[in-house]
Amino acid sequence: MQRGKYKVKALSMEHAVEIRIDDEMKAAAESLFDSVGLDIPTAVRMFIAAALQADGLPFPVRRTWNVETLQAMEDVRLNRNISSPYKTAREAVDAMLQDDV
Repeated sequence: MQRGKYKVKALSMEHAVEIRIDDEMKAAAESLFDSVGLDIPTAVRMFIAAALQADGLPFPVRRTWNVETLQAMEDVRLNRNISSPYKTAREAVDAMLQDDV
Protein backbone atom coordinates (compact mmCIF):
# COMPACT_ATOMS: atom_id res chain seq x y z
CA MET A 1 0.00 0.00 0.00
CA GLN A 2 1.31 3.45 -0.88
CA ARG A 3 0.80 6.10 1.75
CA GLY A 4 -1.01 9.19 0.60
CA LYS A 5 -2.66 7.23 -2.20
CA TYR A 6 -4.69 4.88 -0.03
CA LYS A 7 -8.24 4.55 -1.26
CA VAL A 8 -10.94 3.82 1.29
CA LYS A 9 -12.59 0.57 0.30
CA ALA A 10 -16.05 -0.75 0.99
CA LEU A 11 -16.37 -1.71 4.64
CA SER A 12 -14.69 -5.05 5.09
CA MET A 13 -13.69 -5.21 8.74
CA GLU A 14 -10.96 -7.84 8.96
CA HIS A 15 -8.90 -6.60 11.90
CA ALA A 16 -9.58 -5.21 15.34
CA VAL A 17 -7.47 -2.50 16.96
CA GLU A 18 -7.51 -2.10 20.73
CA ILE A 19 -6.50 1.10 22.50
CA ARG A 20 -6.42 1.96 26.19
CA ILE A 21 -7.67 5.30 27.47
CA ASP A 22 -8.89 6.41 30.87
CA ASP A 23 -12.58 6.65 31.76
CA GLU A 24 -12.67 10.45 31.59
CA MET A 25 -11.16 10.56 28.10
CA LYS A 26 -13.51 7.83 26.87
CA ALA A 27 -16.59 9.63 28.22
CA ALA A 28 -15.47 12.94 26.71
CA ALA A 29 -14.75 11.29 23.34
CA GLU A 30 -18.09 9.47 23.33
CA SER A 31 -19.90 12.72 24.11
CA LEU A 32 -18.04 14.64 21.40
CA PHE A 33 -18.41 12.01 18.71
CA ASP A 34 -22.05 11.34 19.61
CA SER A 35 -22.76 15.06 19.13
CA VAL A 36 -21.72 14.70 15.48
CA GLY A 37 -23.37 11.31 14.94
CA LEU A 38 -20.30 9.10 15.32
CA ASP A 39 -19.09 6.40 17.66
CA ILE A 40 -15.46 5.92 18.74
CA PRO A 41 -14.63 3.12 16.25
CA THR A 42 -15.96 5.19 13.34
CA ALA A 43 -14.02 8.26 14.50
CA VAL A 44 -10.82 6.19 14.77
CA ARG A 45 -11.35 4.79 11.26
CA MET A 46 -11.87 8.34 9.99
CA PHE A 47 -8.64 9.46 11.70
CA ILE A 48 -6.66 6.60 10.13
CA ALA A 49 -8.16 7.26 6.68
CA ALA A 50 -7.32 10.99 7.00
CA ALA A 51 -3.75 10.18 8.11
CA LEU A 52 -3.25 7.87 5.14
CA GLN A 53 -4.67 10.48 2.77
CA ALA A 54 -2.40 13.18 4.27
CA ASP A 55 0.61 10.82 4.32
CA GLY A 56 1.12 11.89 7.94
CA LEU A 57 -0.88 13.13 10.86
CA PRO A 58 -3.94 15.03 9.65
CA PHE A 59 -3.25 17.91 12.02
CA PRO A 60 -0.17 19.89 13.07
CA VAL A 61 1.87 18.60 16.01
CA ARG A 62 3.60 21.25 18.07
CA ARG A 63 5.91 21.17 21.02
CA THR A 64 5.28 23.43 23.93
CA TRP A 65 8.27 24.62 25.91
CA ASN A 66 8.24 26.19 29.33
CA VAL A 67 9.82 29.62 29.86
CA GLU A 68 12.97 28.18 31.44
CA THR A 69 13.62 25.86 28.51
CA LEU A 70 12.99 28.61 25.96
CA GLN A 71 15.45 30.87 27.80
CA ALA A 72 18.10 28.13 27.90
CA MET A 73 17.66 27.49 24.17
CA GLU A 74 18.05 31.20 23.45
CA ASP A 75 21.15 31.36 25.68
CA VAL A 76 22.77 28.51 23.75
CA ARG A 77 21.87 30.10 20.43
CA LEU A 78 23.45 33.39 21.53
CA ASN A 79 26.36 31.69 23.32
CA ARG A 80 25.57 33.35 26.64
CA ASN A 81 25.14 32.17 30.25
CA ILE A 82 26.96 28.97 29.39
CA SER A 83 29.33 27.55 31.98
CA SER A 84 31.68 24.66 31.42
CA PRO A 85 35.11 23.54 32.51
CA TYR A 86 36.03 23.49 28.82
CA LYS A 87 36.69 26.49 26.61
CA THR A 88 35.88 24.69 23.36
CA ALA A 89 33.89 21.73 22.15
CA ARG A 90 37.17 20.08 21.11
CA GLU A 91 38.41 20.22 24.74
CA ALA A 92 35.18 18.57 25.91
CA VAL A 93 35.40 15.81 23.29
CA ASP A 94 39.08 15.19 24.07
CA ALA A 95 38.24 14.87 27.76
CA MET A 96 35.51 12.32 27.00
CA LEU A 97 37.88 10.29 24.86
CA GLN A 98 40.68 10.12 27.42
CA ASP A 99 41.37 6.62 28.64
CA ASP A 100 41.60 6.95 32.45
CA VAL A 101 41.72 3.22 33.11
